[in-house]
Amino acid sequence: MIPGADEYDIDIAIEASEIDRLLSVTPEDVSSADALTYAKNVFIPLTTACRYTCTYCTYFDPPGEASLLSPEEVKEILRTGADAGCTEALFTFGDDPDDRYTQVNEQLTDWGHDSIHSYLREVCELALEEGLLPHSNPGDQTREQMELVADVNASMGVMLETTADVSAHAGPRQKNPGQRLATIRTAGELGVPFTTGILVGIGEDWRDRAESLLAIRAMHERYDHVQEVIVQNVVPNERSQFEQPSVETMRRAVAMARVALPDEVSVQVPPNLSPTRDLLDCGVDDLGGVSPVTDDYINPDYAWPALRELEDIAEEAGVQLRERLPVYDRFARDEWLSDSIGTAIDADGAGRRFRDLLVDV
Repeated sequence: MIPGADEYDIDIAIEASEIDRLLSVTPEDVSSADALTYAKNVFIPLTTACRYTCTYCTYFDPPGEASLLSPEEVKEILRTGADAGCTEALFTFGDDPDDRYTQVNEQLTDWGHDSIHSYLREVCELALEEGLLPHSNPGDQTREQMELVADVNASMGVMLETTADVSAHAGPRQKNPGQRLATIRTAGELGVPFTTGILVGIGEDWRDRAESLLAIRAMHERYDHVQEVIVQNVVPNERSQFEQPSVETMRRAVAMARVALPDEVSVQVPPNLSPTRDLLDCGVDDLGGVSPVTDDYINPDYAWPALRELEDIAEEAGVQLRERLPVYDRFARDEWLSDSIGTAIDADGAGRRFRDLLVDV
């Protein structure tokens, strides 16, 4: 039973035979992708407040130290990204900052907002005004929270990480796999193109990895809304007690993801964190969002590669490298795009840049 499944009414049945099938997968069972895609983004860490204290994460700051970007600071970052040719504004913050962060909440109140999601909507609208498509990763969300911002996002995401109960999530405020799956379900119910993924090396075992991938697949089969699944290895940092998984572990995990997921769902590895060149023959077809102008604020010790390095990776693998939008091509149609996002893509100016990246749409 997935922890939290009953609490969040997650009715996923995962057959033991399906888990066993994935456990037998090796890299020899998959083929290299015909092409690699990536999105050019600008990373905007809206606030470093987070209700969780996961032991592998350096992103969050404790109460009294967490920062909150102002609208003026956000606009400056957006303009820098637009000038650099980015198409995606990646907004991220810790899960559901609560009343422990009184300074953050007081600042939001001063700016006329009663929640971080209300503020997220404002900055997503700023991104659209500056010619960028928002992609937000605000962690766990209720239906009310996601509804508030869904129409001003081209896509959204949250990492499932694992369906296991791991010590990395220990503490008075623990990540709940059932709640994570409920967020993925909510995105499906609202018709939001969605990114999720697993985190490898935080105390889960191979059965947990298989179960996590099958849970994602089950949600996608129900709603057809998952556009990509990230297979991300944990990395050492000042808070982490976990060793980076071996190349062999990651090759097997990526191959398992490719076999578990439908063909239309991309398998992504982050090129600043993963041994990317060693994983391409395991079914990887996407390298995620890469920024030419901002750091990876979640993993600040691991710089994104330059575009030239991505080109080298693709050339070495003998495949095409193609830039994409934060919303995948198959979702770039009326039944998936809100009026706000559809108007942005159809508009003159930045819209022409967006349309140039769409293939066969």
